[in-house]
Amino acid sequence: MSEISLYMHAGSGNHGCEAIVDSLVRMMPVDRFTLMTNSAAEDEKYLPAEVKARTRIVEEQHLADHVAAHAFYYALRKVTGDEESFLRYRFRALTGKNAPKLAVSIGGDNYCYPIMTKDLMLANSMLCRQGTKTVLLGCSIEPELLQTKGPLTEDLYRYEKIIARESISFEAIRKALSEAYGEEGVSKVVSCPDPAFSLPVDESGLPEDFESGNTVGINLSPMVEDYAADPSAPLRSYAELIREILRSTNMKVALIPHVVWDRSNDFAPLRKLYEMFRDTGRVCLIEDMSAEKLKGVIANCRFFIGARTHATIAAYSTIIPTLVVGYSVKARGIARDLFGTEENYVLPVQTLKDPQQMLEAWNWLLANEDQIRYELAGGASRFRAETGRNAEELHKVIHGQA
Repeated sequence: MSEISLYMHAGSGNHGCEAIVDSLVRMMPVDRFTLMTNSAAEDEKYLPAEVKARTRIVEEQHLADHVAAHAFYYALRKVTGDEESFLRYRFRALTGKNAPKLAVSIGGDNYCYPIMTKDLMLANSMLCRQGTKTVLLGCSIEPELLQTKGPLTEDLYRYEKIIARESISFEAIRKALSEAYGEEGVSKVVSCPDPAFSLPVDESGLPEDFESGNTVGINLSPMVEDYAADPSAPLRSYAELIREILRSTNMKVALIPHVVWDRSNDFAPLRKLYEMFRDTGRVCLIEDMSAEKLKGVIANCRFFIGARTHATIAAYSTIIPTLVVGYSVKARGIARDLFGTEENYVLPVQTLKDPQQMLEAWNWLLANEDQIRYELAGGASRFRAETGRNAEELHKVIHGQA
């Protein structure tokens, strides 16, 4: 049995999820972790050897793959009303004699997505009921979800510790738990930068012809189309931005994927952009690789425009002036904590209707490059130093000092 188990990990095909596991395992003085994962194959493929050497990778039980088990647990829930039964099956390796002392939910922004909230609550309840202490780490939660006391607030209170990665979520969670539970609720909540700010940089994946220091890194996610008022606006805006970069500068463009799941694959929009501009000879499509190697590519860019949170964290932490095409509180909160404001640093996709908005944001980034680098040099250095507090907080919980 591992003292610490990491769960709600969707798999390393999302290189942001991978970056959290990689960074967290490196900073914790623990001999062996259990990583409860949605896809062991992805973690075996992408996680570095030194992280895997300290990690027991265990895949969740997938009910959809086991018809008999699915039928049994469905019937059990129907008869008994025991909604946690599905979760006990899914996380079998964390229950009974395998119950860990501490289980850390590393889903980050999972509570932002209504489709995931019920399973998060049931898993937390199930683990707490068996005597496992739980921690919610690196989280972001939309403040409007916390405006009234209800099941979400009650669920958050079950955690031994909640580690928010940015100030907007931190203040919203503290306020909600203060109003519902007083000082006892407030004391559960701390703020630490996302562990991935300390992710190592591996430049071995850098293409031979990559023009370091004179390339704009671009990441686009299919998710932004889901949040945009006009689903066609993000792709049109990115295309217009690339045209402007090629027209008015001598910089090259690197299209950089950060999530490669079939259900949400950055290659889908990035390949469309690549086909539009491949004949210019100045636009390349970066191949899929590990989070550390992708960070190595991003670190060699001059600017970065990105939608995936951990792609932008890779840019921030390597002092690359960055525009975030954001769709949730995490983008606003991280930018506000780094720069004191999200204005000019985050372009909310919900308001993106015209490519001119993207061009104006790019022109501001270009005009303020030196000042942004100066501010990032201080802010990112502070964030990297403070990521270690994630490990300190987990150490306190596991040793009863929380």
